[in-house]
Amino acid sequence: MALAEQNQDGLVSGPGEVRSAGWALASLSLATLQASLGTSIASVGLPSLMQAFGASFQSVQWVVLAYLLAITTLIVSAGRLADMLGRRPLLLGGIALFSFASVFSGLAPTLWLLIAARAVQGLGAALMMALTLAFVAETVSKERTGSAMGLLGAMSAIGTTLGPSLGGLLIAGPGWRSIFLINVPLGMLTFAMAWRALPARPRAPQAARSKFDAAGTVLLALTLAAYALAMTLGRGNFGVLNIGLLVAAGIGAVLFAVAQSKARSPLIRLASFRDLRLSASLAMSLIVATVMMATLVVAPFYLARGLGLDAAMVGIVLSTGPLISALSALLAGRLTDRFGAGRMMVAGLLGLAAGTWLLSLAMVSLGIASYVVPITVTCFGYALFQTSNNAAVMGGVGASERGVISGLLNLSRNLGLITGASLMGAIFAAASARWQQEVGQQLLSSAAAARGMHVTFQTATALASVALVLAVLSVRSAERQTLP
Repeated sequence: MALAEQNQDGLVSGPGEVRSAGWALASLSLATLQASLGTSIASVGLPSLMQAFGASFQSVQWVVLAYLLAITTLIVSAGRLADMLGRRPLLLGGIALFSFASVFSGLAPTLWLLIAARAVQGLGAALMMALTLAFVAETVSKERTGSAMGLLGAMSAIGTTLGPSLGGLLIAGPGWRSIFLINVPLGMLTFAMAWRALPARPRAPQAARSKFDAAGTVLLALTLAAYALAMTLGRGNFGVLNIGLLVAAGIGAVLFAVAQSKARSPLIRLASFRDLRLSASLAMSLIVATVMMATLVVAPFYLARGLGLDAAMVGIVLSTGPLISALSALLAGRLTDRFGAGRMMVAGLLGLAAGTWLLSLAMVSLGIASYVVPITVTCFGYALFQTSNNAAVMGGVGASERGVISGLLNLSRNLGLITGASLMGAIFAAASARWQQEVGQQLLSSAAAARGMHVTFQTATALASVALVLAVLSVRSAERQTLP
């Protein structure tokens, strides 16, 4: 038997190439970890930034918002640009940009320079997030796509989990600047590994001839920025500004669709959405992210007010979810490779719906178990869905569109997180307030927090059920297309 042979995708696989693929996956994993860490580690530093710059919370929150807005508004354009210019140079450029912006963030003398540096860091993160998924098809065989997606999902969850604890240690030691400077050595290591291991592929002829859709990029960025700001400004209190931004986002979406239908080389081919599997996958990703955001927004109030846990214990219990997601993602990848992405997508959403239903039944009398057991089921279902959905989408995309489709997948998830933070928070607040009015209480009591938890996760279960229906329809559509 030959030591190396060519697989279906035209990549050479053999003893030497397996090692190369392993190093490539390691570099993609580190890039995913850094992009995720960039969000979670900065959040814990906001109180220190308020003190260091003598600023209000409304001002320092832009250190986080600028990063998230840059990712949300630019991730699709970053993926499209990579399809045209080549994914390897764009990913290396994203890692370098992220690292340089981390230096300027850590050395920033004023708050607004820090915010500007964080926006640039977000652009680097957008390139990293869009291209790590796109690179999977070029580094592993189709049979191992699920395992690779599971690894990237695990690294993303680890970044989310590690951020608060690592950030707290760094702030207590070297100070707040170190939470940004820590990315510099990580970035250098990631760049060196990616430079050595990532494969260089020639651009597809069609992509090479295409022109970048600058008008579409601007329209999409403004539309997404308007929506994101509408969901985040006011800290959950919708006012005239929020409504105005939502209207602007709606108008922008219409203008973008019209522009794309007339563009010779559109940023996003609208015809792609006629594929039920792609449209359903993006919709499911948005819905599931909305559901999962409830565990981050609502659960702290239930644990603190409903169960009476102190801040340290709340943090420990909350870390259960991301930890389960990280551990489950690796198993989810293997299950996806073995049983198929479609089946595991449905199984994951069944687990997610079951977990959120159990959370809606959370009883204060059961103590911490009333949260830990359901969140374990929820996060396992989430990891299984996320891994299988990413594998299903990226496994069926042509080489010339991997960047932009990867960007759309990440965008749908980000929009879901943004929507969930506002929507689920508002549902919890309304349900809790109504309970308090009925019993004549002023402060959030244990019973009011439990009532808010019930209503919020009843809503989450309904949303998860909608995603489950979409998954079944998508799987059936795929099966019909494969029949002779």
